[in-house]
Amino acid sequence: MQSSIQTPPAQIRHLRGLVSGEVIVSGDPGYDEARSVYYSGLVTQPAAIVRPRDARDVSRVVSYARESGAPLAVRSGGHSPAGHSGVDDGIVLDLSSLNSIEVSVKDRTAWADAGMTAGALTRATGAHGLVVGFGDTASVGIGGITLGGGIGFLHRKLGLTIDSVLGAEIVTADGKVRRIDAESEPDLFWAIRGGGGNFGVVTRIHYRLHEVGEAMAGMIALPANPRAIVDALEALQAASEDLSGFLNVMLAPPMPFLPAEVHGKPIISALLVNVGDADAGARALAPLRAIATPVLDQFRSIPYSQVYEGGPEPPSPARVASTCFFTDEVDLAAAEAILEALPRSRAPMRVAHFRVMGGAVARVPADATAFAHRNRAIMVLTGAMYGDPAEEGEHQQWTKELADHLRKGERGAYIGFMGSEGEARVRDAYPDGTWERLRAIKARFDPTNLFRRNQNVPPA
Repeated sequence: MQSSIQTPPAQIRHLRGLVSGEVIVSGDPGYDEARSVYYSGLVTQPAAIVRPRDARDVSRVVSYARESGAPLAVRSGGHSPAGHSGVDDGIVLDLSSLNSIEVSVKDRTAWADAGMTAGALTRATGAHGLVVGFGDTASVGIGGITLGGGIGFLHRKLGLTIDSVLGAEIVTADGKVRRIDAESEPDLFWAIRGGGGNFGVVTRIHYRLHEVGEAMAGMIALPANPRAIVDALEALQAASEDLSGFLNVMLAPPMPFLPAEVHGKPIISALLVNVGDADAGARALAPLRAIATPVLDQFRSIPYSQVYEGGPEPPSPARVASTCFFTDEVDLAAAEAILEALPRSRAPMRVAHFRVMGGAVARVPADATAFAHRNRAIMVLTGAMYGDPAEEGEHQQWTKELADHLRKGERGAYIGFMGSEGEARVRDAYPDGTWERLRAIKARFDPTNLFRRNQNVPPA
């Protein structure tokens, strides 16, 4: 296939001459490693992978892509389930080379490069007893999770990740490097907090830090039946805002940390964090532990800065089919539908995934950021992880059918968990008013839709 930037000779030499960072092309040592992403089945064949040294390098690459017409993908941690972290026959702007942080303990703020991972930033700020709330995986890039919203281990206590963002450095489609916040370019600042990568390449993020010391964290798993599923979700909704995390309903995988007698049987598996001491954590988990005797209970007391250090991450799946939405409640009929659906899928791993919202998330006005689903009760993802690309339609159909059984209330979606599902589903992520405002801002800062390898908002 012919490259949009005519690899390798003249155009690649020109691109290498533009930037002080590294430019990697096919045939170079490390090319295969450089193009790898979290979902191994979504690896692309970029014409060039650029690892910028600073925002000036980013500006030059953006300008080059705009002028040459080369497709451009921007990667922070490479976890996009839609495959947006790479692009065939174009340029991947790999921000992992931008990974420094400046912490102001006095002000409780930090400027962090957007290529840092959640685990690296948490270790850096945790050394000062300060944190930002991210998701549940250490290797996720802070750029991607922040721009999408940020639902994770502290959202009920501290709000979404975007609720701790004070400002950002962004390179827009014209190549200009801008510092934005609530006073400078307020519309653009509003848009990047939930609007994803539609408006430019965010190179640095200014965070408000929070003092969080001890925590109780870990996984707890229970046998699953319809009543247990309903009771577990109700227990999480009734818990104090100190408790955040997620709950999966799944068939127990044959993993050594689970007893052999539950392998292949339905379980409720929750990965939770409770801010506070051991006594507070025990009180938070008591309602869950009372539902049934746990088959696994790894809840333990740790400094919050170690929340990502429970051992190596599990191997990533090749591909995932998923449907993400919000629901107002999960009743017995919905719980029964999950347990009936799980055996019908032949995916190696399938799951109904729940994140209880509320707390600090709901106290922010719905129009304060581009993430507008502030008042929804539960975010849900129905997902199937698989390897053979020929099975995509089968697994996507399974996730959609189960989602139809679980969805109650208005449609909605969270772009951080969305696959490649089309404009109609992206539209579900942004209620009326939000969508129109995002399109108007897109038209101002990216009228030609240069930044389209994302959950795309087209310019008005």
